[in-house]
Amino acid sequence: MSLDFDTRPAAYAVIIQEGKILLAYWKQDDKEGWTLPGGGLDLAEHPVDGCRREVLEETGYEARIHGMLGIDVGHWPREAQPDGTTRDFQALRLVYEASITAGELTHEVDGSTTHAAWIPLEDVGKLNRVSLVDVALRLERERPLDGKLAAQDS
Repeated sequence: MSLDFDTRPAAYAVIIQEGKILLAYWKQDDKEGWTLPGGGLDLAEHPVDGCRREVLEETGYEARIHGMLGIDVGHWPREAQPDGTTRDFQALRLVYEASITAGELTHEVDGSTTHAAWIPLEDVGKLNRVSLVDVALRLERERPLDGKLAAQDS
């Protein structure tokens, strides 16, 4: 296995209330879709702090983190980098259960998301969404003790 790859740690919140989940609409280059509020951690930032910061930036809400649901590992082979090289890319996505403590729904300005919304859980399957949404809902439903989902049957 190649040791030439980039890793991005990130933290995301699963916030469900009254049968709805809080999602943010992500748009970058030619990719877009609904995702969890959250994102990349700043240097030396604790994931819980980063998760709260990202929820606030993307949704306008202050959040309380209740606990970790699990970790998702994303892998994208040979992504082109800004310096012209190509390296594999992996995302370590820490997924937390959270709730809203204050604030009001607002849209991020000059960020990677365009808006946020409360989506009824029964409508999530109809959305154009990133795979992390499905992973997070499975983590919330199954609550694996070790934070890792069992492989799905094909």
